[in-house]
Amino acid sequence: MRILLLLFFAVVFTAPLEAAELPNIILMMGDDHGWEETGYNGHPYVKTPVLDEMASSGLKFDRFYAAHPSCSPTRASFLTGRHPNRMGTFAPGWSLRPEEITIAHLLQKAGYRCGHFGKWHVGTVKEGSPTNPGAMGFDEWVSHDNFFEMNPTLSRNGATPTVYEGESSAILIKEAIRFIDASAKEKKPSLTVIWFGSPHEPYSGLAEDLALYDDLPGKYTKKVKLTSNETGQQTTRPQGEVLRERYAEITAMDRAIGFLRDHLEEEGLRENTVLFYCGDNGTSGDSALGEPHRGVKGQVYEGGILVPGLVEWPARILDPKTTSVRASTSDLLPTLGAITGQSLPDRPLDGIELNPIIGGNEERTNPLYFWEFEMSHVRKAKTEPWIDPALQEGTTPLVKFMNGKPTRDFVNFKHPPVSDADYEGPRAIIDGDLKLVVHEKGGKPRVELFNLTSDPAEKNNLADKRADDVKRLQKRLRDWQSSVLNSVSGDDYDN
Repeated sequence: MRILLLLFFAVVFTAPLEAAELPNIILMMGDDHGWEETGYNGHPYVKTPVLDEMASSGLKFDRFYAAHPSCSPTRASFLTGRHPNRMGTFAPGWSLRPEEITIAHLLQKAGYRCGHFGKWHVGTVKEGSPTNPGAMGFDEWVSHDNFFEMNPTLSRNGATPTVYEGESSAILIKEAIRFIDASAKEKKPSLTVIWFGSPHEPYSGLAEDLALYDDLPGKYTKKVKLTSNETGQQTTRPQGEVLRERYAEITAMDRAIGFLRDHLEEEGLRENTVLFYCGDNGTSGDSALGEPHRGVKGQVYEGGILVPGLVEWPARILDPKTTSVRASTSDLLPTLGAITGQSLPDRPLDGIELNPIIGGNEERTNPLYFWEFEMSHVRKAKTEPWIDPALQEGTTPLVKFMNGKPTRDFVNFKHPPVSDADYEGPRAIIDGDLKLVVHEKGGKPRVELFNLTSDPAEKNNLADKRADDVKRLQKRLRDWQSSVLNSVSGDDYDN
């Protein structure tokens, strides 16, 4: 009987849908929102009633990963199904490349209207940019080059940025609803990507949300570093004050998602809408409480890459389900391609289709890879920019100053000839229960091996006891890195 059920689900969730049945698709992502910062994952303070309800009514991924421990790279993977190093999106502020094929390009072919709302951070959003949302397949966008707080300054379809008064998550949801409703009136399915500015620092919150966390300043008194809302420069503050503001942002974002869910219900759209939420990397160092995982944003330990992962699709996910299968932001493009019957790009992809997992298959067929590229030698090589630097200059202001500017510029370079140094940088492979972590700079690797099932906190290094597993995983990781380096050199774009 179990085999028959699995076969049934496999057919239901992998068969392409007829045009009239195509679901609306809404893909949401929080900024620096780590796995533990949700009520349903047992956080002692943060209140996320809407995400908790999604976790209890849809599909909850217990082990969902950002493809990279920082934001621009993860966003590139989200859009393309590829590891960000394949396109030279090595770190925050490194753009993707115009030759990349995104989920929006894919779904446009299926007849979708595609909109982007919020943080972009894989290039500039201004008109004329070869990597703005419009160039990457979106029909409309109200977006920011980087992150934003209250009263965000956003660009509509590449025009001169404008201040939008109010709480930023609510503003994005309002714009997304406008887009979804307009698509419905045209009787077209829609892809709506909502990338919140919360809860990235510097933090701010509405009085009603701050009041929920008034007890925290007295509980956490150690000093942490973050950006000042007043000066845009680094400052030091007691962690309890920081947590109060951060959690207020998460609660406001959660409420905005609830408003969207209610609207979908009222308009009769919720039944056949795929509603997805995840974070873009683990919790930032200023706010991490050190439990239950090791590491923070910017690290390839679990605390840097594990994020919330939730899906609702009432027409297909009939009963609540929790899966321990490990999934990643790189899996979104292959999954959407399968749902909409679109052929995948003819180039290396790092994600897999998740529809069999939705249908009951409790296995992942290939490893997950993580890699923070060591960029120093690329910068020193001074190779030709991939994109005209003038087109990489940002226009949407934010609180945080960098290089004396309240805006963000981007870079992407033509890669120099591959050398041994290209294989360096923190990296990891997860294959089944085992996770190999390698830290290397200057040709001196430090290797750790963990069993994530028995040791999810990555406290017990098994490398010395399981040398054969270390050797096997090192080879798989090295072979994958070689494939990635072929991509970053530009070979994929010849196809």
